[in-house]
Amino acid sequence: MMSVRRHQRIPDLKLLLGYLRNRCQPPSLLLQIHAALITTGYLLPSPSSHPDDIPIPGRTPTTFVYNILIRAYRGLPHACLILFSQMLSHGVLPNHHTFPSLIKVVAATYCCTYSVPTLHSQAFRRGLTLDGFINCSIVDFYARAHDLDSARKTFDELSYPDLASCNSILHALCLHGNLASALRVFDRMVDRDIITWASLINGYAKNYEFHSAISLFRRWIMQKDVPLTPNEAMLVGALSVFANLDGLDAQLNGREIHGYIIRNEAPLTAFLGTALIDMYNKHGLLSYCTSIFKATLEKEVCTWNAMISALACNGKAIEALILFEEFRAADMHPNHITFVAVLSACSRQKLVEIGLEWFKAMYSRFGVVPLMEHYGCVVDILARAGFLKEAVEFIRRMPFEADASVWGALLGSCKVHEDAQIVDNVRKELARLHFGSSSRNMILRNLYAAAERWNDAAELKIAWEKSGMRKPTGHSWIVS
Repeated sequence: MMSVRRHQRIPDLKLLLGYLRNRCQPPSLLLQIHAALITTGYLLPSPSSHPDDIPIPGRTPTTFVYNILIRAYRGLPHACLILFSQMLSHGVLPNHHTFPSLIKVVAATYCCTYSVPTLHSQAFRRGLTLDGFINCSIVDFYARAHDLDSARKTFDELSYPDLASCNSILHALCLHGNLASALRVFDRMVDRDIITWASLINGYAKNYEFHSAISLFRRWIMQKDVPLTPNEAMLVGALSVFANLDGLDAQLNGREIHGYIIRNEAPLTAFLGTALIDMYNKHGLLSYCTSIFKATLEKEVCTWNAMISALACNGKAIEALILFEEFRAADMHPNHITFVAVLSACSRQKLVEIGLEWFKAMYSRFGVVPLMEHYGCVVDILARAGFLKEAVEFIRRMPFEADASVWGALLGSCKVHEDAQIVDNVRKELARLHFGSSSRNMILRNLYAAAERWNDAAELKIAWEKSGMRKPTGHSWIVS
């Protein structure tokens, strides 16, 4: 009799699970489905259920139902943890499908990061850490939590790691700048996919080892045994490398990638468009930036930021501010990078009042908290316009202590306006911060010399020589 009744209820359960699998269900419907699963007893274990049972008509293991419900509560890590606790208290055993989604949901929220090691221990007790998907999830979490040792120990538990597991530890090593170990993992890998190559190339790029990134990119292009089609991440990473290198060769390589995108009719996504604009901007090709910006149909905030910055950096400050108005008219919400570009444009055009207004509006109108970089831009705005004393007063009123970049912005303007008195204050602050560079010391010395303060200039030269700093060597290059 019970089997008949349960068989009659199976279509209802399939309907409920079908709703749970729908990613667009409203929260109210999710709560109703959850309540229905509780009242109908589907969250209680059946005597014959096993965590690895495959759901078949007439018998749906409770573990399977819990797994679907946990995935449905994505974005609510506390709810997922409560469900997992109930699962254990009811004697329902989790399986290799339970932990990956649970760890991913919980690790995405900082308030629950301490729960992942607990989940790791739960998976370890059941011998599930040898599962590739679970192992990858745990390694990724420890990498984001800046615990590289635990990530490596988790990976080392696998006797025969698969491609996904190797990619996971490779990404973790690159994320923490351990590129030597990442290269050893890369060279030992029997199989590689596009994620493998992109992870290491982007790892080199993010750690400013651009020439190594280029060498690896060329190595990938030259391989003939396993041809791989570059994806968006690979192309964006390569463009980032060429954007950060000077010279005609880097520019030509970046244009070759642009040509590849055009020849293969690859969609010019927001991120590809942003990378191309950034690359051409850093090589001074503003017309290319404008063309790509217009060709990028679905623009994200980063795309607008790159174009506003390109205009500001190439002497088109007014056009940059006009584009910012278009950005706002398109119902886009500015972020920290947007305001750095806007304030930089105001600085280059010496638009003091407009720059100060936008600085005040950052938090009051848009909820963007100013960072050190924004304060440095305001100092640059005031100092470039000749308001050196006002810039010093602004620095004094900052809610946190100014770093060397802020004082350096003031120092650069002192060179233009030849104010040696303020230079003394800047010099003291840089000395107190234990910060010195050859270029800034050269500016200080030249300012003292221009003011005919020969003793100060000589004293600075002696201190400079004792510190071991050397005047930067001039370079020139000729492209034939």
